[in-house]
Amino acid sequence: MRMPRRTSLLIAFAIVSLAAMRAKISAAEQKSVPYPLQLGPIRLWEGDAPGARGQRPQDIPTLTPFAPEKEKRNGATMLVLPGGGYSNLAEHEGTGYAEWLAAHGVTAYVLKYRLGANGYRNPIELGDVTRALRMVRAFAKRDGLDPARVGVIGSSAGGHLASSIATHFDAGKPSDPDPIERESSRPDLVVLCYPVITMGEFAHAGSRKQLLGDTPSPEALKDMSTELQVTKDTPPGFIWSTFEDKTVPVENSLMFAEALRRAGVPFSLHIYEKGAHGLGFGRPGRPAPPWGDELLYWFRERKFMP
Repeated sequence: MRMPRRTSLLIAFAIVSLAAMRAKISAAEQKSVPYPLQLGPIRLWEGDAPGARGQRPQDIPTLTPFAPEKEKRNGATMLVLPGGGYSNLAEHEGTGYAEWLAAHGVTAYVLKYRLGANGYRNPIELGDVTRALRMVRAFAKRDGLDPARVGVIGSSAGGHLASSIATHFDAGKPSDPDPIERESSRPDLVVLCYPVITMGEFAHAGSRKQLLGDTPSPEALKDMSTELQVTKDTPPGFIWSTFEDKTVPVENSLMFAEALRRAGVPFSLHIYEKGAHGLGFGRPGRPAPPWGDELLYWFRERKFMP
């Protein structure tokens, strides 16, 4: 039995409209998911991650390793936390940093942590980086690297996450049946690139909303203002930002450095005049300050690398 022509046209229009809607939803999901939905080869947990909202790639936190050439390997390890406002992950602050570190003999792991844009709020992100730090320390022991030279580097919101693990670590859980959980989550040093730090006056509003939601409690705002959580046990830090940064005010870097100073924790602070937010190592037409050379100097100064 043949359908009336008008009915056939309406059905065809509905199918096209539904396909367009699905494409739009898919594009929105892709936008909020890092590295076009690629999974890193190392899952942080064998089964579902704590608090997982599903089994999509964006629900599975992973590590991607970047190993130096064997003859260049110097025993140091860095956990790399890309930025992206807790809504996506910037590849040039992930893979880009990891490849640079590996070229200088440092074993690097890029963390694909879960994001506010995909429905995850604090403390999920902190839980992911805590697990990742324990894991890369266990890997250092396994692979003959130095478990006392394990650092973390983060940019923008990734810098906030790096400063969070630098101020919210523990010594490990000796009686835990999972050997990973027995490892310390304290980084031996922290590198903060134009970091989000405070949830107060100079906060990056987008990062705060994605991490804590629309109406965070005063307690959550204080706990995630990492300049307020620094103690004498916070690891030494390398911090850099630019005066021209209009996205994350330079006050964030200054506040964390001041907190380290008050606590008696060594740090190296670099405020460059020129440069927009999110530079990383720079791109064509967007040169970056020479922070990489300064960081290598600081690594050697701290005996983190030869």
